[in-house]
Amino acid sequence: MITESFDNQSEAIISPKILFGEQNRICDLAIGTFSREIWPAVLDKYPHEQIAEIRAANGIKPIYLLTVDGMKVVFYLSEIGSAMAATDVIEINWKTGAERFILFGSAGSLDREATAGKYVIPTEAYRDEGMSYHYAPPADYITVRNADFLENVFARHRLPYVKGRVWTTDALYMETRELVRRRKAEGCIAVEMELAGVQAVCDYHGLELYDFLVTGDVVDQPEYTPDGLTEANHSQDKFDVAVTIAKHIRGLA
Repeated sequence: MITESFDNQSEAIISPKILFGEQNRICDLAIGTFSREIWPAVLDKYPHEQIAEIRAANGIKPIYLLTVDGMKVVFYLSEIGSAMAATDVIEINWKTGAERFILFGSAGSLDREATAGKYVIPTEAYRDEGMSYHYAPPADYITVRNADFLENVFARHRLPYVKGRVWTTDALYMETRELVRRRKAEGCIAVEMELAGVQAVCDYHGLELYDFLVTGDVVDQPEYTPDGLTEANHSQDKFDVAVTIAKHIRGLA
């Protein structure tokens, strides 16, 4: 069973060192986006240089070093889905030395009144995916450890936000009404596809994750429509918020 997949007693057969050689130490902080529109817009706006790449059978993704407001930060386009987004974190850590990751993305709202017009700061993620069970002991939820740090940043800059549990699932087309009801009953306010796995990987490898979301579509409605999803995916204000978070992490704000 998947709940028996966490094995921290024996050696992993495949490692980044075997695949890529010695770890690089270029920059300690990375910002990742899931948006195909935010990605080029940021590269057009800020000076950057390619410092590495992620290679896979289906393509090659460049990793850049950005200069933003005098800061150097790693910038990358994350894969979607828990397993691949978390694997990106592992490989970017190895290829750049980044140990602190700011990730932002979109989510479906489970509570329109709570999330409308606000950023979502996840406090816990329901582990309805596979990756986290290989990196953490089995449990229903995983704690998102830097939620309080983010709350302080958002409050200081008067950014509208709500904190709460979220539901991580890779099964986009099986978000059923009964499962929505269960997650809402446990206090989940949004549903997304990456957080539980990425948080588990960061905890396992001693990395820091700073994750926030913007809701678009409302999953808990009588007749579902994807209204708002595109804007939530690609609204570029999220990168500006990520830069503000980076400044606080670095002690520059």
